[in-house]
Amino acid sequence: MAGAERVIAVDPVQHRLDKAANYNGVETYFLEDTAQAGTELYELAKGGADVIIDCVGMDGLEPVKEKAKNLVSLQSGTISPLQMASQAVKKFGTVQVTGVYMTPASSYPLQEFFMRDIAVKHGQAPIIHLMPKIYAMIAEGLFDPTQIITHSLPLSEAAQAYEIFDKKEDKNIKVVLKP
Repeated sequence: MAGAERVIAVDPVQHRLDKAANYNGVETYFLEDTAQAGTELYELAKGGADVIIDCVGMDGLEPVKEKAKNLVSLQSGTISPLQMASQAVKKFGTVQVTGVYMTPASSYPLQEFFMRDIAVKHGQAPIIHLMPKIYAMIAEGLFDPTQIITHSLPLSEAAQAYEIFDKKEDKNIKVVLKP
């Protein structure tokens, strides 16, 4: 978020937005209706966002219509976050996709990206390459990961940790395993 003039966190889980609102200047948008969200975010950003970072992937809010379509197609999980991003980003803007989409996306908004000359960058977060920078930021006091770690479990409880995270139990943000 360093250098961003404005940051808007979007989530269908209120406790995550509450946590995001604690950071300096972060605005929040509670996602209830995926059909209108892209347009509303475009207007909220006064003509679209310069950059949208999608960190959702298959974990997103999946509308009933999308669930029904997925039952009869090759797609699983949700594609609506990418559709929202294509609507909320401004012309010539950038969408960074770090969310994990595991299957073919029959509703990928290619035409929307192409017609508005939107740069789309794909790839899962290359965390291994970023670790030295992240460690330095922690050491310099620029980032405190404990602010987002809500659960810490021993490695022997990995299955329980995954269940807590997957089911969004107990107001979790990030669940970590300790050896």
